[in-house]
Amino acid sequence: MTAPMPVLPPEPPEKPPPATAFEAAEARPAPGQGRPSRLLAPLRETGKLFALAVAVARAIFRRPFQVREFIEQFWFVASVTILPAALVSIPFGAVIALQVGSLTQQLGAQSFTGGASVLAVIQQASPLIVALLISGAAGSAICADLGSRKIREELDAMEVMGVSPIQRLVVPRVLATMLVAVLLNGLISVVGTLGGYFFNVIMQDGTPGAYLASFSALAQLPDLYISEFKALIFGFIAGIVAAHRGLNPRGGPKGVGDAVNQSVVITFMLLFFVNMVLTAIYLQIVPAKGS
Repeated sequence: MTAPMPVLPPEPPEKPPPATAFEAAEARPAPGQGRPSRLLAPLRETGKLFALAVAVARAIFRRPFQVREFIEQFWFVASVTILPAALVSIPFGAVIALQVGSLTQQLGAQSFTGGASVLAVIQQASPLIVALLISGAAGSAICADLGSRKIREELDAMEVMGVSPIQRLVVPRVLATMLVAVLLNGLISVVGTLGGYFFNVIMQDGTPGAYLASFSALAQLPDLYISEFKALIFGFIAGIVAAHRGLNPRGGPKGVGDAVNQSVVITFMLLFFVNMVLTAIYLQIVPAKGS
């Protein structure tokens, strides 16, 4: 009679390997500590955002350039922002003209209403309206598109085939947002100025000649330059933030929706901060007309 075979304990199940190199890097603990500190998470995200901005800036000058993708994205961004921009700029110009007109009447300087209101529209209101529309309408769509491609592992497949997702997908979208932002800024400046002129002349009994004369007396060409430059920078920021959040979703389809919301909020915060910095630098460098 043979002795019974010893029963071995079951082996523990092996952990599945990470699907991508990005997940492996995230799962690997930092040297000297078991888990990365949550306090460093904002710094890591900021570093990734700046790294993506540098990578996009370098990839712009590489070949081949995706002309068809750029044209499609330009048409999409323009189609979803032109009409809202024109409609939003009218009440913005009207509110600024009415408020400035009321203030100048109290001070006895009604002749400067046109110059003050037009400068406020061109320098401040127009670039901010462009930024809000680009980030809210176009940026959210870009983030959702890239996020859905990421969770379907299309971007990983592109990297396996040797195609750079940044050069193929991100660069055309960022350039499209920048070009549309510059063009929309001109449209909003014209429509906002006409709206302010109408409300000041019709509702506040202003003089058309004084409105135009004060504008020519206070405004100068660098005011338009800084407005267009702000729109260009704001379009770049909106495209970069949307692409960054779209390339890094977390938690499947729900994570894509969260990434869209985060991209809009982060873009708003960055735009207002950058607008303050650019305005302060411009006022220090460019002297006021007649000073």
